[in-house]
Amino acid sequence: MASRKEGPGAAGGGFGTAKGKGKAPAAGDSAVKQVQIDGLVVLKIIKHYQEEGQGNEVVQGVLLGLVVDDRLEITNCFPFPQHTEDDADFDEVQYQMEMMRSLRHVNIDHLHVGWYQSTYYGSFVTRALLDSQFSYQHAIEESVVLIYDPIKTAQGSLSLKAYRLTPKLMEVCKEKDFSPEALKKANIAYENMFEEVPIVIKNSYLINVMLWELEKKSAVADRHELLSLASSNHLGKSLQLLMDRVDEMSQDIVKYNTYLRNVSKQQQQKHQYQQRRQQENIQRQSRGEPPLPEEDINKLFKPPQPPPRMESLLIAGQINTYCQNIKEFNAQNLGKLFMAQALQDYNN
Repeated sequence: MASRKEGPGAAGGGFGTAKGKGKAPAAGDSAVKQVQIDGLVVLKIIKHYQEEGQGNEVVQGVLLGLVVDDRLEITNCFPFPQHTEDDADFDEVQYQMEMMRSLRHVNIDHLHVGWYQSTYYGSFVTRALLDSQFSYQHAIEESVVLIYDPIKTAQGSLSLKAYRLTPKLMEVCKEKDFSPEALKKANIAYENMFEEVPIVIKNSYLINVMLWELEKKSAVADRHELLSLASSNHLGKSLQLLMDRVDEMSQDIVKYNTYLRNVSKQQQQKHQYQQRRQQENIQRQSRGEPPLPEEDINKLFKPPQPPPRMESLLIAGQINTYCQNIKEFNAQNLGKLFMAQALQDYNN
């Protein structure tokens, strides 16, 4: 299962699949084309963060539902409880099993279809999320991870996205070979690590009527608050996080360049060694002596270990996310500026 801080534990063990009716997807095709979420699930996720999320604290939970054809229907969820390192006896897998058993007893959807996680300024592209989603998707093919951004949501638009690992990345994770050669062979870049699945939020007719009534009763002054241009703090934080990731990328590039220099230096040493051996054999042959025995040159010169490149791809993904955030902040502020000017002209 997804862990709160570091890597995952065992995913999907004993939970079974959540398939309903429908045909199995063809090889290479995504098992899920659309995610349908009940409005109550969205409210539960938001409520979970408001109660337990503080600052950059990440909250996580389990998604329940079923698969109908190529549509994943998420009908329920429950959170992972907050616990500290002192709670050594806490077993997340056992907790989830007991929760789903209880839901089944009261005739509520209890089939496992993924997990959700909040994000802090879009910093969800991490190795922990990658490992967790791989564990889920390896055990339950249709599973997704929902990413909830409370900062963007607080600015007036719900930010909830569903992601899955691409088939290429799934194959690389199964092999557990993240060397530069393996990633190059699989043609893996940060752009094709995750695939976003479209989300549709479904409410009952009574809930839609209630929302319509609430919208009519909402004060106009409250709506004007959405035109506030006070987003400099968000923009500054995104820029700071972007600079931190760029620094990490620079350090990773330095490590990779050092590896390339060591490989080149070793190749020169191997070439010099082979030349010396060849000259010595010529001299021994001229003296009528037998040539030196053949040696495995790879045992004498062990190639340096290449640094894993998966972290670099994840950092590149985070940099791309922060750039998108900055772009959206600027676009929103420009739109708010035009709207504020239009309202001022209308009032005058």
